[in-house]
Amino acid sequence: MSCKTPPKVEVVENTPEEIEELPIALPVKGEPLRSSAFGEIWGYVVTGREDALTNTLPLSDIGYFAAEVDSYGKLTDIPRRSKIKFPGRVHLVVVCNSRSLTHFVLLPGSVHRKELIADLLEATKDYDGLQIDFENIPKLDGDTFVSFLKDLRKGLPSNKMLTIALPARNKKISDDQYDYEKIKPYVDRILIMAYDEHWSGSKPGSVASMNWCKKVAEYCLGAVGKEKLIMGLPFYGRAWGDYTPSRALIYTTTEKIIDEHKIKEIRRENGIPVFEYSKTVSIVVYFEDAYSLCTRMEMYKKMGVASIGFWRVGQETSDVWNYISLEKQVK
Repeated sequence: MSCKTPPKVEVVENTPEEIEELPIALPVKGEPLRSSAFGEIWGYVVTGREDALTNTLPLSDIGYFAAEVDSYGKLTDIPRRSKIKFPGRVHLVVVCNSRSLTHFVLLPGSVHRKELIADLLEATKDYDGLQIDFENIPKLDGDTFVSFLKDLRKGLPSNKMLTIALPARNKKISDDQYDYEKIKPYVDRILIMAYDEHWSGSKPGSVASMNWCKKVAEYCLGAVGKEKLIMGLPFYGRAWGDYTPSRALIYTTTEKIIDEHKIKEIRRENGIPVFEYSKTVSIVVYFEDAYSLCTRMEMYKKMGVASIGFWRVGQETSDVWNYISLEKQVK
């Protein structure tokens, strides 16, 4: 769920170059922003940042981020439900951040998979639901992942929700390990992480451009359906620079730097040569404000999206909450 660098090799179909420009009605400059109401509004809260959540926010659900699968396949760092003061539903979010570890714990019939499922079911007892956020599923483990979700669904009581966070798709992908249609029968909600269109290692650009988001929503409404779909929105932005100095240097490269920047002083620290120089760096920043967030929400609403979710509470401009409401509160 986090805005860390994802394994982009598996989402090449979503690259900006493939997204045709679509007509999107942008708010006219000077006109007041419009409010949007949704049936469910999810917000993610990170452990240690619980104070970012207040009961005045128009949220129906909280995703409490996150318990983790450790190097031995055991569930660790389970957040305490009592730290979240919220009258609505609170869901335990679980992550597994290693591709090889994910493969290891998903193996059908393995002791580690059985123990992890048991740990997940036990950890969810104090919560209203469980959300799986495994962003490193190996390409060939799609069916195994679906069977894992099926086993979780069987084990969870009927009053507990099973939800999942999945990477954005704007069209069907062959042999997709995150096949929406295969996963859909076993979960109550699918949150689509419609962000990181551009990421830390890509060329500069919006983390969630309007045209890309529209294409993703169009596909997801068909593949997932309005009832189970939650469209994720980013509160964060990204910055790119045209120069990154942190790297390993071979000797000839070091000589080149000394020559190009006319280094005159090279001192020694305990016998090791060291020098310093300055370089102008050009920075480009893409970010989200109330205007961009309201535009995206209004677009989703007009498309028929019933539920949205924000990554993450505490990263946003506070102004945006003036333009969001839950439908049950709309008279």
